[in-house]
Amino acid sequence: MSLPDLTNYLIFARVVAAGSISAGARELGMPKSTVSRRLTELEEEQGIRLVHRSTRGLKLTDVGQAFLIHCEALVSAAEAAQQVTQRVRETPRGTVHVASPYALSQSLLTELLPPFMHDYPEVNVELTVTNRPVNLIDEGIDIALRVRSSIDDSSLIARPLADSPLTIYAAPSLLQQRGVPKHPLDLMDMPQLSLHYTSGRYAYQLTADDGERLTVSFTPRLITDDMIVLREAAMQGLGLVALPNYLCAEALQTGQLQRVLPHWHLPMGIMHLVYPHRRGLLPAVRVLIDYLVAHVPAVSQRSLVME
Repeated sequence: MSLPDLTNYLIFARVVAAGSISAGARELGMPKSTVSRRLTELEEEQGIRLVHRSTRGLKLTDVGQAFLIHCEALVSAAEAAQQVTQRVRETPRGTVHVASPYALSQSLLTELLPPFMHDYPEVNVELTVTNRPVNLIDEGIDIALRVRSSIDDSSLIARPLADSPLTIYAAPSLLQQRGVPKHPLDLMDMPQLSLHYTSGRYAYQLTADDGERLTVSFTPRLITDDMIVLREAAMQGLGLVALPNYLCAEALQTGQLQRVLPHWHLPMGIMHLVYPHRRGLLPAVRVLIDYLVAHVPAVSQRSLVME
């Protein structure tokens, strides 16, 4: 089997990330006609259409969307290979702009950032802590931590770091007062605490060990984007709350919180490290990415082991 011309694969990924053939050609420093011809060659090699072209831009076919994932992996691998020698030549220095939700900042970054900054004394970190969705490119953010089931944005590279399971928790005092729920419908008679949902619809999407699914709607007593506030309110017996396990591991170990309905499960979140899809990341950004990729899974797993 002959090796494919990977140049066309890389051009395809760059053009899709840019949003149009013209923009992709400018980014690549190639004539638009050459880029267009290369995309045509790639589709002919594959024997299937990968993208629909129109005056409004590009639209991937279903096959093209799946094909793109592997092309992006090739781009990332090529960038990583190139930066191996770059990291040896250059000392990481300068400012890295990082965005993180409150819960991850207060649980993970408080442990990880200080030793990183000791190891790289010429790197400065500007940390924006917010639960709102941050536009990395428009706001000049180099790296963001996000918990999502998936990241659907072709302009970003999203690296999964660790699973972030959610569980419904309550204080023992509340369960003693109101009774321990035996079935999801029992939750309707309990006070609830919740993160803010932009839809305004509050509900638990639950799946049992045997596969049964059930949705239970509720009206929260307390709504906030700060998970630490929700955890403390739950520990004070103000209501039930769905929170990431890593955030409640210590409270669970000390008996300040208990799991509710342990045989029913909420949708799994995944902690991602996200950064703009661009070549030539500054060494300071690259070393922080590598550091978080290496250390976040271990710290997250340690929190889960505490349970």
